[in-house]
Amino acid sequence: MKFAIITNVNHVEDNGQFFGYAPYVREMNIWFKYVDKTIIVAPLIKANPTDIDIAYIHNQIEFRKVSDFSFISFKNILFSIVKIPVILWSIFWAMKNADHIHLRCPGNMGLLGCFVQILFPGKIKTVKYAGNWDPQSKQPWTYKLQKRILNNTFLTKNMTVLVYGDWNKQSKNIKPFFTATYSELEKIQIEKPSLDPIIKFIFVGSLVSGKNPMYAVNIVQGLAKKGKNVILNLYGDGAEGNVLHQYITNNKLDSIIFLNGNQTKEIVKTAYQESHFVILPSKSEGWPKAIAEGMFWGCVPAATKVSCVPYMLDYGKRGIMLEMDLEKDVSQINKVLNENNFLELSKNAADWSQYYTTEIFELEIKKLLQK
Repeated sequence: MKFAIITNVNHVEDNGQFFGYAPYVREMNIWFKYVDKTIIVAPLIKANPTDIDIAYIHNQIEFRKVSDFSFISFKNILFSIVKIPVILWSIFWAMKNADHIHLRCPGNMGLLGCFVQILFPGKIKTVKYAGNWDPQSKQPWTYKLQKRILNNTFLTKNMTVLVYGDWNKQSKNIKPFFTATYSELEKIQIEKPSLDPIIKFIFVGSLVSGKNPMYAVNIVQGLAKKGKNVILNLYGDGAEGNVLHQYITNNKLDSIIFLNGNQTKEIVKTAYQESHFVILPSKSEGWPKAIAEGMFWGCVPAATKVSCVPYMLDYGKRGIMLEMDLEKDVSQINKVLNENNFLELSKNAADWSQYYTTEIFELEIKKLLQK
């Protein structure tokens, strides 16, 4: 089977191998187990792999480099007008040469792929929609356009669209799905450390305004003001890093708030195991991996009510749904700082998340590719 991927993910090449963002590549390597040849249409940049990049594992990869593009400024729009016809041509030939077409959405490359796939109604197609599928959510018009095309069974035939959450009034194209990080072999009986003497919070994600790491800092700061012995470890890098560092310094929080940067999967895994709460006050999500991963290790999640998060948290039975009102959210978490309340939520979180192993994920991928 020839498998074509159309993706917005930036890639780098090193010693004949192609590297990309680890969670995405790790997932694609599962798909690759069941295909003979892979055609990847994606941007390729000049850089070295970072700590959060890993390589594809497959011996038949044909990489078709395209230019990155965006519509965020007038200048970028002008450049994009020149680039897009060439990119469309690359996507067309990749799809024509493939037996199975796979789009990664939402994104600019995914948007172009949505249009080109209309020309191939007879080919089997899958889409991983990694963003927020909630029909009521506020999103960029390009995201909404992709969702409309993918949900339209006249324009989009032989397509399975994998989305996070189970939403009403969706077409037969749409299939509720999930993602997974840990294997069946990693499942253990969870024994969380006592809340005494230190209550440990963890934030994992890019330090960008959309993930709202400052709100996580403010929550832990608020609990400390109430006399709670708390610490917060943040894992990730991004544009907000300097702002956070300055805030921590100015408010003398360096003894309870720690910026750890990007770290390996194993280091983060250990941090989850040693933490009590995983916090993600994000403005938008698809399937928030940090929340699912933390829950796997018994962390009580505290997350905003976006995308499928309410479902993941069973509307409060497996965690805390943040109101984005600091006083209310500090109060919510404070009420859980009781050993019995905490352990009940921790157990519920782990029992749910530990079902979604990489083995279950791989079985579902295999079914999609055998259609």
